[in-house]
Amino acid sequence: MAWIVLVISGVLEAVWATALGKSEGMSRPWPTAVFTVGLLTSMAGLAYALRDIPVGTGYAVWVAIGASLTAAYAMAFGGESATPLRVLLLLGLVGCVVGLKLTSH
Repeated sequence: MAWIVLVISGVLEAVWATALGKSEGMSRPWPTAVFTVGLLTSMAGLAYALRDIPVGTGYAVWVAIGASLTAAYAMAFGGESATPLRVLLLLGLVGCVVGLKLTSH
C-alpha cells in the first residue's frame, strides 16, 4: 500500500509543480489553489509512505516521478523542447527509479 501511495504522491508533486508555474507568482487564484491542495496532499502521502519505505529510496522515487512527469508535461504542452536526448534522459531517470524499487527491502 505504501508504494501505491508513494506513486500517487509523486504524481501530485507534478500537479503542484505545474500549478506553481501557472500561478504567476501565486497571483492567479485557481492555479494557486491547485498548488496548495496538491502540495499538502503530496506531502501527506509522502509522509505516510515513508513509514514503510526507507527515506532515501522513497524520497528519490517521489522526486523522480514528479520531475519526470513535470518535464514530460512541459514538453507536451508547455513549449519545452522534446529532443531525443531529453526524452532519453527522462527514461533513464525512470529506469533508475525502477531499479531503486527493485532493490529496496
